[in-house]
Amino acid sequence: MISKLSHMTIWVLNQQEAHDFYVNKLGFEVRTDHTMEGGFRWLTVGPKDQKDLEIVLMEIKPGMMFDENTANQMKALVQKGAMGAGVFETPDCRAAYQQLSKNGVEFVAPPEEKFYGVEAIFKDNSGNWFSLTQRKPWNP
Repeated sequence: MISKLSHMTIWVLNQQEAHDFYVNKLGFEVRTDHTMEGGFRWLTVGPKDQKDLEIVLMEIKPGMMFDENTANQMKALVQKGAMGAGVFETPDCRAAYQQLSKNGVEFVAPPEEKFYGVEAIFKDNSGNWFSLTQRKPWNP
């Protein structure tokens, strides 16, 4: 039986620049940063309050998973912002929006009331977009 999701991948254009964005702008912590034989870098980060999730910052390049053509297609999709990567939760969306904006995070949409809570939309430095959500209590 599956008990939880432990790792997820975010495709990035430049791993070092993504490291700087996720650590210095979003305030995430590095979980693993290890370069293997052949130069493959395994880099994971995560929110400081969620220790059991590792977000793999995987640079798109030809090699293990992609041929040159596929890598170029993936890069174009990420840069275009066609790859929504997920939802980050916060207890106060408006305060997080203010702080992250000061940190240099680019928001596509400011905080707005939705049926599920307050949501803002931002992009990482590769072009992936994320929902930043303050959820309302669920009453089915």
